[in-house]
Amino acid sequence: MDIREYNRVAWDSSVERGNQWTIPVGPEAVAAARRGIWEIVLTPQKPVPSGWFPNLAGRDILCLASGGGQQGPILAAAGACVTVFDNSPMQLAQDRLVAEREGLEITTVEGDMRDLSCFADESFDLIFHPCSNCFVPDVRPVWREAFRVLRHGGALLSGFTNPFLYLFDQDLADRGIFEVRHQLPYSDFTSIGAEERERYIAGNEPLVFGHMLEDQIGGQTEAGLLIAGFYEDCWADRPLSNYAPAFIATRAVKP
Repeated sequence: MDIREYNRVAWDSSVERGNQWTIPVGPEAVAAARRGIWEIVLTPQKPVPSGWFPNLAGRDILCLASGGGQQGPILAAAGACVTVFDNSPMQLAQDRLVAEREGLEITTVEGDMRDLSCFADESFDLIFHPCSNCFVPDVRPVWREAFRVLRHGGALLSGFTNPFLYLFDQDLADRGIFEVRHQLPYSDFTSIGAEERERYIAGNEPLVFGHMLEDQIGGQTEAGLLIAGFYEDCWADRPLSNYAPAFIATRAVKP
């Protein structure tokens, strides 16, 4: 199976179903951002600290695997020169919808987050990469490419899942029953049986991969980035959040 192609179609389907991460921001949020009042998330709930951002005026920002008309338009309204890069054409269409509605300048590019060869070295001052690398089977190329296209002194802001989230039987965990089932690292392609995977495919659900922290955080430092910020977050809709935060955000700087 071509995972990238499958997840492209699955996320297009998610847009059609109105998944919460595909619903564009409204005019009120854009108007507030133009006045300097805004916040965005890398993880499900906690806003990114304002100190993680430079002065956005005229800054070149890459919203990496960040389509959906949510973060890109806010950053553009706040004064940045924004490029949104995503695997899903319909997610990118949501950013164009907001840009056209609000008179914003946003460039959209379709592609694989592991391959940013369409961008020259040192093209961006900031990369905003919310929880989305769980949709590719290998994450280290993401960090290497992010390092390459960042300018010196620029930062990568990334969100990702703590791999312990994938230890449990998901159907039971959604009911508050935590039964350890899977060995880590987790993969929808290899950790579950064909019948269960076919249920996901029949429902046009994206296939996910639970990367180890050695690949998530260690992969960033191996690429040459320096971790300069860190926080954890929960997802209130998930029973596991009653016990531990399952999401992590990092700010990593290119020296």
